Amino acid sequence: MGGMHTLSQHIAQIREDYSLATLDEHLAGDDPLALFEKWFREAEISEITDVNAMSLATVDASLQPHVRTVLLKGLEDGGFVFYTNYESTKGQDISFCNKVSLLFFWKELQRQVRIEGVAERVTADLSDAYFRSRPFGSRIGAIASPQSREIAARDILENRIQELLKQYGEDDAVPRPAHWGGYIVYPRKMEFWQGRSSRLHDRIVFESDGPQAWKKYRIAP
Repeated sequence: MGGMHTLSQHIAQIREDYSLATLDEHLAGDDPLALFEKWFREAEISEITDVNAMSLATVDASLQPHVRTVLLKGLEDGGFVFYTNYESTKGQDISFCNKVSLLFFWKELQRQVRIEGVAERVTADLSDAYFRSRPFGSRIGAIASPQSREIAARDILENRIQELLKQYGEDDAVPRPAHWGGYIVYPRKMEFWQGRSSRLHDRIVFESDGPQAWKKYRIAP
């Protein structure tokens, strides 16, 4: 118990001031997707590891929230695209309630972007095209893994992979399984957070105000 108390005290002492940049209403512009692309490219230039990593929050039928990290794989038609197993926990959650949240955190730039929206499956053609672009091993893994389900041992996966390697001798012969594909998250609300000194951070929010229309306002840190 004493060790836990010491750790808690240590965590409470952690401090970091934020002073890299500012964000005001003029800099934010009127299009949150354009601002996101600008910030994303700046994060790429900064060589941030896993710049496209985003937290995805969903809720299940018992109203228990779930959050995990997934990878952004595209911006299509004003939405954020990622791919997964439709039968996974996240897929089941989205089937129950397609209201989701995303979070990008680029610590090195002292920035984060919070997104609230609705998730829909992308077209089969788009899922097929992305699946074909994946490395051979990733395609085999998508077929082999019953994502989020309990398994008795890792050997089950490895044996299944060996069976599939014998079945698919050629790289291009691996088909996309029906249970695997993409989702697109259409944003309804986006918050851009820029760290500032003394915890007086800049927070600019865009909220959907109709088709292709956004209401912009500042909120307190």
